[in-house]
Amino acid sequence: MDPLLVELLKIRTSQIWLRALPADAHARRPQEGENPDRIAVLPAWEEADYFSATARAALRLTEAIACVSDGHVSDADDEAAADVLSADQVSAVAWPATLMSAFDRVAITSRYRFGG
Repeated sequence: MDPLLVELLKIRTSQIWLRALPADAHARRPQEGENPDRIAVLPAWEEADYFSATARAALRLTEAIACVSDGHVSDADDEAAADVLSADQVSAVAWPATLMSAFDRVAITSRYRFGG
């Protein structure tokens, strides 16, 4: 998986969880070769032409993992990922999305505040 895409997935996960520190830290980290416009439009990736089919599938799966509420990723999201991503790529998306969600949950539980 492209390291730049993995960083975008981490940023998107923290945006979903509304966690300022990880989103800010990942977004500010120099991303050699990354288009700053992709970071700027990340919350609206579905409406932007900046993302390849692979990136779109990875972002959709990342959002499904971060937003899972019924115990599993929906069949539709799973099938959409499998249509574009290899099994290794699905795993490469699932791990950072899960890990970032866990970090964000710890920050929420500990009432960690960013800035100020």
